[in-house]
Amino acid sequence: MTGRRRLWRWVAVAWVIVVAVAGAVTWWLEDSAEPPGPYRWENADPTPSLPQGWESACASATPDENGRALCFIRTR
Repeated sequence: MTGRRRLWRWVAVAWVIVVAVAGAVTWWLEDSAEPPGPYRWENADPTPSLPQGWESACASATPDENGRALCFIRTR
């Protein structure tokens, strides 16, 4: 075997090894990037209740064509 053939064989073997290692690393990283399961809904705090007297504070709100009205209540 000549020196040139031997060099090409080493280059080909090294290329196959690099491709195999890169594929294995990609596969490993792909598996580790998945989110943990199982999926669950987060427990949210209950919606706070409206303050006393909100009906009279929002009585002057004009509803739109769909019957929805916007009313701001400021509490402290």
